[in-house]
Amino acid sequence: MFSFRNPEWLALVPLLALAGWYVRRWRLQAPLRAGFLLLLVLILMRPQLRWQKEGMDLFVLLDRSESTEGRVDQALPEWTKLLESGKRNREDRLRLVDYARDTLPQDVGGTVFTGDRNLTRTAQALQTVLALREPSRPTRILLFTDGYATEPLTGLADKLLRENVPLDLRFLTEPPGEDFRLTKLDTPHRVQTSEPFLIEIAVSGPDQSSAKFPLTILRNGERLTETEITLKKGFGTVRFTDRIAKAGSQQYEAMIAPANDVHPGNNRQETWVEVVGGPRLLLVTSYENDPVAKVLRAMNYEVEVVDQPKQLHPGQLAGCRGVIFNNVSAHLVPADFLASMDFYVREQGGGFLMAGGKRSFGAGGYFHSAVDALLPVSMELKTDQRKTSVSMAIVMDRSGSMGAPVGGGMKKMDLANEGAAKAIEMLGYTDSITVMAVDSEAHIPVGMQMIKDEENKSTLMSICRRITVGGGGIFTYTGLKAGWKALKETTYGTRHLILFADAADAEEPGDYKTLLEEMTKEGATVSVIALGKNTDSDAKFLEDVALRGKGRIFFTDNATELPNIFTQETVAVARSAFVEETIATKPSGGWAEIADKRMEWLQQLDGYNLSYKKDWASQALITADEYAAPLVAWGQRGTGRCAAVSFPLGGPASESVRQWPGYGDFIQTMGRWLLGEEVPAGLGLRQQLRGTELSLDLLFEPQWETVFAATPPRIVLAEGARAETHRELTWRRLAPGHYSVAADLSEGQLVRGVIQAGKSMLPFGPVAVGRNAEWAFDAARLDEVKQTALLSGGRELLDLKEAWKSPPALELSDLRHWLLLLALLLMVADALVTRLGWKLPVWSPRRAASAPAPKLAPAVLPATTLARSPNAVPTPTPKVTAATVSDPNVQAESEQRRARFAKAKGK
Repeated sequence: MFSFRNPEWLALVPLLALAGWYVRRWRLQAPLRAGFLLLLVLILMRPQLRWQKEGMDLFVLLDRSESTEGRVDQALPEWTKLLESGKRNREDRLRLVDYARDTLPQDVGGTVFTGDRNLTRTAQALQTVLALREPSRPTRILLFTDGYATEPLTGLADKLLRENVPLDLRFLTEPPGEDFRLTKLDTPHRVQTSEPFLIEIAVSGPDQSSAKFPLTILRNGERLTETEITLKKGFGTVRFTDRIAKAGSQQYEAMIAPANDVHPGNNRQETWVEVVGGPRLLLVTSYENDPVAKVLRAMNYEVEVVDQPKQLHPGQLAGCRGVIFNNVSAHLVPADFLASMDFYVREQGGGFLMAGGKRSFGAGGYFHSAVDALLPVSMELKTDQRKTSVSMAIVMDRSGSMGAPVGGGMKKMDLANEGAAKAIEMLGYTDSITVMAVDSEAHIPVGMQMIKDEENKSTLMSICRRITVGGGGIFTYTGLKAGWKALKETTYGTRHLILFADAADAEEPGDYKTLLEEMTKEGATVSVIALGKNTDSDAKFLEDVALRGKGRIFFTDNATELPNIFTQETVAVARSAFVEETIATKPSGGWAEIADKRMEWLQQLDGYNLSYKKDWASQALITADEYAAPLVAWGQRGTGRCAAVSFPLGGPASESVRQWPGYGDFIQTMGRWLLGEEVPAGLGLRQQLRGTELSLDLLFEPQWETVFAATPPRIVLAEGARAETHRELTWRRLAPGHYSVAADLSEGQLVRGVIQAGKSMLPFGPVAVGRNAEWAFDAARLDEVKQTALLSGGRELLDLKEAWKSPPALELSDLRHWLLLLALLLMVADALVTRLGWKLPVWSPRRAASAPAPKLAPAVLPATTLARSPNAVPTPTPKVTAATVSDPNVQAESEQRRARFAKAKGK
C-alpha cells in the first residue's frame, strides 16, 4: 500500500502542463522531460510503501515492591516458561524488567532485584519501557502487579496509544485471609509551644467487618499511649490531643496489631510535628545544675538543657538558634546529631559553641569528628606539646562476619584495618603500640613496640591494612587477656586497650570481670568500638566491658565510620591536650568585633584545652605561656557562627572562672552573638505535605521586593538524618509577594531546609514522609491502572500464551531514493538525445488536429507484369532539372542531411 506524506505537491502537475502548452521552446512535452518532471513531483510528495512486520517485543514489567511480598519471585519461573512456549515467531523477543522505586531491566540489573522496594512507581516503569523499545518493532507490555501504584498514571494511556504499545495486566493473586490497615495518621505539621493539637488515626478492614485490636502511639520512640480500636463496618477512628512545652520537632508513630493480618506491612505510620517558639538555645552539658544555663535564662532566653547527650536527635535542632557543648565527650553524642550540625550551621545559619574541659575538644575525641571543621581552633598537637607517653593495645575482631561487603569493593575488615592504621597515625614517636587480630585465638601482626620514627610508623600502618578475615566469632576473653599481657610488659605512660568487636557476634566472655578488675587496679583502661547497634545480641556484654574498664563505648552500624571512631578514641587517650595547671592569660584584641562593651578579663585559669587558632578565626584572649594558645575564639562558617571557649565554664578546674566578676557578662555576650540577627518583619513561610510532595510558600511584603530584585531568595533542602545530601530548589513566582516551590520527597526520609532571604535565614523542618504510601492499597489506583490498560488497547490477561498477540505494526519504506535514481537516468537520457540528435516520437495536440488525411501511394507493379499488360501505361521517371536543384527548400534539406552526417562522423 502506497501513501504520500506531502501530497500537496501534486498541485505542481497542472502548472507544469500549462507551462509546456504555452512555452513551446522548453519542450516539456518531450517524453523524457515530462517523465523527469513527474518524478521530481513524486519525490517532493515523499511516497512510502507500507507492509506488515514480522516479530514482536514483549516487555514484562515485574512489580518487586514490598507490598507484593515475594509473590513475583515465587511465580516468575513458571511465568517465564509459559511465555517462552507461547511465542508465535522466532523473531519474537521476551524482555524482563523489574521495578519498584527504581526500574532495572534484568539484562542490566541481573535476576535479583537490588533496588529500593518501598515505592511502586508504575508510571516511571512504563516510561522507561517506552524509552527502551525499538520503534521499528511491534511492542506489547505485560504488567505483573498488585495494581496499587504510589504515583498517578496521568497521560500514560494517550502516550501508549500514540506509540501503538498496548498494556496488558496480570494481577497477582491475593493471599487468603483478611487485611487490616492503618490508613491515616493526621497531625498538624507546625504548632506553637504548649499549644494543644489534635491527632487523628483511622483504621480500615474488610467491608462489613467488626474487629477489636491494640493501637499504640509513640512519640520520639517512647510509648505515649496504648489503647484499643474497634472497627464497625470495616472502619474505625481514634482521636486524642497532645501538647509540647519545648520547641523542636517531635516524631509520632502509630501501630496496630490485629491478629491473622495478611499484610502486616500496612500496620504502621509515622509523621513529624514541628513545635516552634521564641529564640532558643540548646545546652548539651555533662554538669548537673550547669551554671551556664542559669546565666542564659537570666536574659529571658529559652534554654533547653540536655544532660543525657545520648538522647539527642536531629529534630531538636528545629527552631533552635544556637547549640552549646559544655564539656561533653564526642562518643556520647549520637553520630546523626553530630553529622547534622554542619548543615545546621553552614546553611541554616545556626550558632555553635564548644566550651573546654577534660571531655571537650581533643580530649573529648572531637579531632577529625563531624564538627572539627566548624570549630575556630585546631586540635592538632605538636610533638613537643605531648605531656605523657602512651602504651596502647588494639584488639581487633577478624571473625567471619568481618568479611561482609560494605560497598565500593570494601569489606568490614578493610575499614577496621584502616581504623587501626589511623590510630597509629595519631600516636607520637615515644608511644608504644601492639595490634592483635582475634577470632578463636589471638594473632599478633604488630608486637608491642615504640613508634620511634615516621618510617616505622608507616610500616606499622601498612601491616595493619593487610590484616585478613578469619572464621567464627571473636573470642573476647582471649583477646582481652592477650592485650593485657602485652600492656603489662610496658612500664611507663598511660596504658589503654581498644577492643573492636561485632555487637552481634562477640563470643566467649569468660571471666572478663576479674580480668578487667585486675587491669583497672594497675591503671589500665579499656574502651570498646562495637560494630552494630546497642540493641544487638551482645551489646549489653560489650557495654559492661567498657563500664568495668573505665573507658568509653562506641556503637555504629555504618562501617565507614570506623576510621573516624578509632581516631577519636586514640586522640582522647594519646593526645589529651587538657593542661591542668594554673596559667596566666593575656588579651589579644578582637573582642570589639562581637561586643560594644570592653571586657575586664580574668588574670589566670586553673586549666585549659591546648589548641591553635585557625586562619579564618578571630580571638580575644590567649595564654601567656610559650604556646600563646587561643582561649576565646570565633568565626563565621557559611551563614552560621561558631565559637570556642577553651577553658572550663563549670566543674573541675573552673574555680577561678566561676569567681570571675565578668563571668555572666561574658556568657551572655557569647550567647547573644550565637543567636545572630533577628529576621526582619515582612517574611512568612507556609509549608504543606501532601503524600510525598512538600510544598513551600514564601510570602513577603513590598519592602522585600528591592532585596529580592538584587538577590533572589535561595532555598536549600537537605535529606537524611545526617543531612548528607543537599539540593537547591527553584522558586516559581505566583504573584507579587508570593513565591512557591514543590519537591518530591523519599518515603521515610528525614528532610530539613532553609530559605536564605538576603542576610536572613528561615530554617524549617525536619519533615518526613511516613512509611505508608507503599501499603496504602488505594482502590482509586487499582481502577486507574485498569483504565489505562483498556484505553491503550490492552486487556486483563488470564492465559499467558495469549500475550504474544502482536499489535498492528506496519513497516514504512521511503521510496524517494529509488525515484531519485530513476529521475537521474531520465535526465542523462534526455541529455544524450539532445547531444546526438536522436529523434523520439513527439506528440503535439495542435499538429495532430491540423494534419490532412494521408494519401495512398499507387502500387508499383513488377516490370514483367507491365510487359504482359497491353493496356498498361508506363509511369514516367521524374527528372532532376536545374530548377529543382536551385529550389531553396531542397538545398536546405540537403545541407541539414550533410551536417547531421558530418556530426555523426565526428567531423
